[in-house]
Amino acid sequence: MNWNKLIMAIGCILLLQPVVAKKKKHSRPNFVWIMVEDWGYQLSCYGEKGVHTPNIDAVAEHGIRFANSFCTAPVCSPSRSAMITGFHQNYIGAHQHRTKGEGFQKQPLPSGIKPITHLLEEAGYFTCFMQSRKTDFNFTLDKAPYKGKDWSERAKDQPFYAQLTFPGTHRIWHRDAKNPIDIKDVELPPYYPQTDLAKRDWANGLESMQVVDRKVGKVLERLEKEGLAENTVVIIIGDNGRCMPRGKQFLYDGGIQVPIIIRWPAGLKGDKVNYDLVSTIDISKTILDLAGVTPKVPLHGKNLLDGSTQKRKYVFASRDKMDDTFDAMRTIRSKRYKLIHNLMPERPYCQYNRYKESRYPVLALLNVMNMKGELNEEQQHFMASHKPEFEFYDLKNDPFELHNAIDNPKYAKEVKTMKRELLNWRTNVINDKGVSQWFRTGGWPSTYPTRTQAQWEQVLEYWKPWVFRKPNEKMAHPEKKIKATNLVK
Repeated sequence: MNWNKLIMAIGCILLLQPVVAKKKKHSRPNFVWIMVEDWGYQLSCYGEKGVHTPNIDAVAEHGIRFANSFCTAPVCSPSRSAMITGFHQNYIGAHQHRTKGEGFQKQPLPSGIKPITHLLEEAGYFTCFMQSRKTDFNFTLDKAPYKGKDWSERAKDQPFYAQLTFPGTHRIWHRDAKNPIDIKDVELPPYYPQTDLAKRDWANGLESMQVVDRKVGKVLERLEKEGLAENTVVIIIGDNGRCMPRGKQFLYDGGIQVPIIIRWPAGLKGDKVNYDLVSTIDISKTILDLAGVTPKVPLHGKNLLDGSTQKRKYVFASRDKMDDTFDAMRTIRSKRYKLIHNLMPERPYCQYNRYKESRYPVLALLNVMNMKGELNEEQQHFMASHKPEFEFYDLKNDPFELHNAIDNPKYAKEVKTMKRELLNWRTNVINDKGVSQWFRTGGWPSTYPTRTQAQWEQVLEYWKPWVFRKPNEKMAHPEKKIKATNLVK
């Protein structure tokens, strides 16, 4: 007998075991799902420099941190619609952000599909929505998605599902007077100008996260105080990527990479890092499985805790209308490679969007520096007047997705495979409707640049006092001034 091969085989079997610990029997767990708005891996447990998030770090230390985790859409409403149902947003008709106006009215969910809160209620759970009341679902329901506003409203010994959304990381960002961050301690991705304004804006976002982290700590303290921590599954997740240029609203990792952290003392071994490719829709499947609930229509997601994500080769995401900015993109990502299909390549990345132009200081900086010819080649890519139809990135050698390798023969085989798999997903999984001619010409004007150099310089001047404000300094946000200069009304 070859003992070395036997030992290796046993080791592989052990590595493939589910991460749920075999402990004594326990009742159905409670769930506390904490949503952090517009946030990616900018947490100290994910290695972000400068930020201090001890409460979230503690959840990771005593639970599982997923290191290849992504949302299905780079903006809140389609992403949240997918998460709460366990289905990709295009499949359930919830993919257009801000569903209003002709052709975009919210519709009921497809037959047999329900939000997981309704499925949990049918199984005897009390459901509640705490903190921010923002649901942002792109579909209609015949009854409220949650029963109450706090788990204290439940019947005695009734298991509960509580969802909390902390909006502090959503623009506008508030500074942290208790623990301000020096710009010398932060590190910007290279596709941003390495200026003090860009670094200060980034640091302000990290400070907002620190404030949110203390609020997360209060929730964890309450669970301990009420004796609920042991059998409560705590889930910390982002709804979409960071609200920065090239982040939110786009399919680069800055827009779709979000934290997923799970702690459950009664059922999980702690201090684990999971490198499987996982998606935010996996949360729904995981919760229902742990609650013993089987939906009539099988979900698109997988259980994060039973080993079923280990063999997953790809995750997928899509972007469609954002407010009245019409665009469409699809992506497929493996652990090493990413392919983005820009369905409307004729439109620029930075076509007009009222939200971004009145909330992103670095967008004004990028436009001014681009018009002055001060950006390097890698930073200029995002300021182009149109997009390539396909983008392909080798994430091992190009983690910031700076160099489009779509025409590099070295990757021809992988590109062909990923194009085929992306088309299969669009056709056979989400029933993708693609882009109609009406959609292609619709929305806010796609004229680019959206302002003259002088106008962008004026906007940048509006931003400077706000970005460089001191902690606790009272100041009006410049949004109204910026909107007053909008070329699109």
